[in-house]
Amino acid sequence: MRFMAALSTKMLTDNMLLSVFFLTGALAACPHIPHLFITAPLEIEALSGSCLQIPCNFSAGPGKTFDGSRTTFGVWIKNDHRFKSYPRNVIFNSGQTVNTYPMNITGNLSQNDCTTLFSSLITTYLDKYFFRIENGPFSETAFCDPVQITVKDSPPSPRIEISGELKEKESVTITCSAFTPCPHSPPKLTWNLQQDAHNKIEENADRTFTTKIQTTITLSDKHDGYNITCSSNYSVNEGQNAKSAEEKVTLSVSYAPKDTSVRISPSGLVSPGSWVNLTCSSRAKPAANFTWFNISKDGTMKVSEGDFYSFNVTDGGVYHCVATNDLGNQTSEIHLTIKGPEMPHESFQWGAILGGMFGIIVLICLVVCVCILVSLKWFQLTIPTPQQTQPVSQPV
Repeated sequence: MRFMAALSTKMLTDNMLLSVFFLTGALAACPHIPHLFITAPLEIEALSGSCLQIPCNFSAGPGKTFDGSRTTFGVWIKNDHRFKSYPRNVIFNSGQTVNTYPMNITGNLSQNDCTTLFSSLITTYLDKYFFRIENGPFSETAFCDPVQITVKDSPPSPRIEISGELKEKESVTITCSAFTPCPHSPPKLTWNLQQDAHNKIEENADRTFTTKIQTTITLSDKHDGYNITCSSNYSVNEGQNAKSAEEKVTLSVSYAPKDTSVRISPSGLVSPGSWVNLTCSSRAKPAANFTWFNISKDGTMKVSEGDFYSFNVTDGGVYHCVATNDLGNQTSEIHLTIKGPEMPHESFQWGAILGGMFGIIVLICLVVCVCILVSLKWFQLTIPTPQQTQPVSQPV
């Protein structure tokens, strides 16, 4: 009971403050003191062929009382609130079964809720609309609070928002949202970040609605330059047609140096006293700064800055290129090898080796020749001559 009492007190206080707020604004904008105020968007946009929900609450002005227990009717008037002079401007009355415009008050008038559903809008419905209450002796028009309704043939593009820093290894939340003039027929949002994204309808502070899809990703260098595309699809003309819009955002992600490498010119062995050019390259965002270090028998020494380093060769060693930006660094190295002069004792050794090989070959050839001669001699001795083969004649 205490909770309900406190809640009722808070609601009464809020309504009083709200009435004072709107009274102040109305008195500043209107030449006459109004007897009825409504809380509704000053401007609201709709899509032709679709519906529009107008969030609306009303309150009585100073010195006036609204009795919710009485039979109450809500009336909408377009263009000019002086409906007695312009009776055709009355386009809806909840007390009538036939109305000019396809409207329906879905709010509970007895509880000061005048929320209205406007169906099957067309572009000619673009106008300003005034709300009126008929509640027995309390029958007043909120002539200081018109609602400007704009009807467009094409929906606006959805909006893509990214919360968080666009740096590698950072997690960011990406949201695509679309205006939802009619929560009874919300748009369908899709994008290239995920399939079958869950569409969620949220109520805004002014009681209008927004449809959203959302996801969280951890960024890397591969996301830099990635295009996020989000599409909104609206069903119109009672589902017979559809209208769509699209939005595209390109990610710009910062990352530490990647793929750092060193190139040498001329390549291969280098001679002492010659000039060598070293070039360092790296993929980084923001662009990297380059520093060169030489690691030799004397230790590590910084030798230059910039992506290009040219020097006269005096000694070999290892050269490091360090690519650095605000997010980190990466090192690449190259080994520089010096071409030395040919030593005399090495030539002598090669000569001795070649001479020995030549001598062995000559020796083998001599042995082969001797063997051939011996074999021929032996062959001649073993074969008989013609005289040796003739028979000896016997004396007669």
